Amino acid sequence: MSTLSFRLNPRVLAVDSPPIPEAQGWKAAYDGRHGPMIDLSQAVPGTPPPQEMLARLAEAAGQGDATRYGPILGDGLLREAYSAEISRFYGAPIPESAIAITAGCNEAFVVTMMALAGAGDTVILPTPWYFNHKMTLDMLGISARALPCDPAKGFVPEVEEAEKLIDGTVRAIVLVSPNNPTGAIYPAATIEAFAAMAKRRGIALVLDETYRDFLPATHGCPHALFTDPEWGSTLIQLYSFSKAYAIPGHRLGALVAAPEVIGEIAKILDSVQICPARPAQRVVAWAIEGLRDWRESQRAELQARAAACNAAFAPLKGWRLDSVGAYFAYAAHPWPDQKAGDVARRLATEFGILGLPGPYFGPGQDTHLRLAFANVGADVLAGVTGRLKKA
Repeated sequence: MSTLSFRLNPRVLAVDSPPIPEAQGWKAAYDGRHGPMIDLSQAVPGTPPPQEMLARLAEAAGQGDATRYGPILGDGLLREAYSAEISRFYGAPIPESAIAITAGCNEAFVVTMMALAGAGDTVILPTPWYFNHKMTLDMLGISARALPCDPAKGFVPEVEEAEKLIDGTVRAIVLVSPNNPTGAIYPAATIEAFAAMAKRRGIALVLDETYRDFLPATHGCPHALFTDPEWGSTLIQLYSFSKAYAIPGHRLGALVAAPEVIGEIAKILDSVQICPARPAQRVVAWAIEGLRDWRESQRAELQARAAACNAAFAPLKGWRLDSVGAYFAYAAHPWPDQKAGDVARRLATEFGILGLPGPYFGPGQDTHLRLAFANVGADVLAGVTGRLKKA
């Protein structure tokens, strides 16, 4: 490989490589002695979408007009369907003009941060954080200010502690509920208190609700923010269609904000994606209503897997599940004198259980591993107990 004659952006060079491929590399060293690898590393749907959706995706991809550019903010068919869905879900009218369709929730986060902040500004991230959020801020030259969350309190952030971190450089605070990586589900009162504080302090509340479709059926509406006619003065909400519709490869997400904010974000989207990929938009517009029963079955299945994860760890001495939620469990391991990276590597290479070490998700996380239990069935999760006893 020749030496480059040009200079790369030092902000990009300073960011660590994506962590999941590193962890995936550990699998090659496992010899299978305890059975097939149990991969709990990445948040991917454990089952494919139903056959009808697959057929519709194939048909949509074969339509000639789907190859042409579409509207910057997404096709009207999907924006209309999504507007109706979230208006029903949150019990408040949310117009199409407040919606942008994006290439997954990661892009929604990137363009939101570009619209809110610039180099030298600050965004507050509760820790443990979603590593792509931190990577994005670092590459944009935006400081990520950590808001530590207490394991003893289920990793739910505290608004009083957050307010202490606000100074003149802070432009936003980010909440993810249900949370990645911990699985924590924030109480409605907590989310609403953060919104009130953000409004009082003149910053944005960016609320990532990628996993809201997997809240327990008895949970009810996750918050009442949209019932405030002035919600757009503070709130920007992010979402992903990847998990609920089991289509992460189609890269489809959504962003909800005040129409004037959407108008500014459209400038960024036009420079990044021009328009979201069109075939999946057409199918998801149908699936919002057409697959409602299937999505409810997936919600029930994820709750069963969460229960199976709890059951798998219950007999284990030294292990502690500090949080279990829609897709994830955040587990304290029983080796306090060992780094989480070493623990995760050994579990993968010697016992065939692949989780992610806590430090992937921010400072002060060496005591924990993240386990994405949505990837595997309850029967597979039951096998975790025996392997961890051997470990």
